[in-house]
Amino acid sequence: MSCRKRCKWEIFKFAQYLYRLVTGTLNNDSVEDELELSAVRHRPEGLEQLEAQTRFSRKELQILYRGFKTECPSGIVNEDTFKDIYSQFFPQGDASTYAHFLFNAFDTDHNGSVSFEDFVMGLSILLRGTVQEKLNWAFNLYDINKDGYITKEEMLDIMKAIYDMMGKCTYPVLKEETPRQHVEVFFQKMDKNKDGVVTIDEFIDCCQNDENIMRSMHLFENVL
Repeated sequence: MSCRKRCKWEIFKFAQYLYRLVTGTLNNDSVEDELELSAVRHRPEGLEQLEAQTRFSRKELQILYRGFKTECPSGIVNEDTFKDIYSQFFPQGDASTYAHFLFNAFDTDHNGSVSFEDFVMGLSILLRGTVQEKLNWAFNLYDINKDGYITKEEMLDIMKAIYDMMGKCTYPVLKEETPRQHVEVFFQKMDKNKDGVVTIDEFIDCCQNDENIMRSMHLFENVL
């Protein structure tokens, strides 16, 4: 197998691991999994610490790490690899822009790479965090330039990226102006003092007190 094909195959396997974790279909009785898990020897103290800091079990962390380390022997993921992984989940659309924004949200120290620790900490919040934790994480995603505020254009950029990623799988097919219309409604509700930006307090308060917006937050779970 060529180097290029091998790389694409490992990216696909990593995407499968994430999908199995998200859907709860990890096979506890898989002989293959047990054999591979027995070979995982990555800093046991590190795994124990991550188990305490996240809502993943030790076995889930091992499975995630196995895929992560296979694709990224250096222990970090760069943005291009992150985009490749996401394209496996959404082949019917263009996931590159959303993957870019998501990568920046996972890259908490903004050094251009995502470590295994960065990845599982973020994933734990998105999949198993409290409502408050998820809303904080979502605010950070929307706050593209990380200045502590969300502008209407930032919200629109994220919404467009999500629609581009979903591609033709939405029914009925969304019109081009739909993202902007949705953003207008959301932003007007969130910008309580009408100063043109949304603070984290406004964002959380609005989401927690608006049933429709809270339902929309499930979109973040569905696209991971």
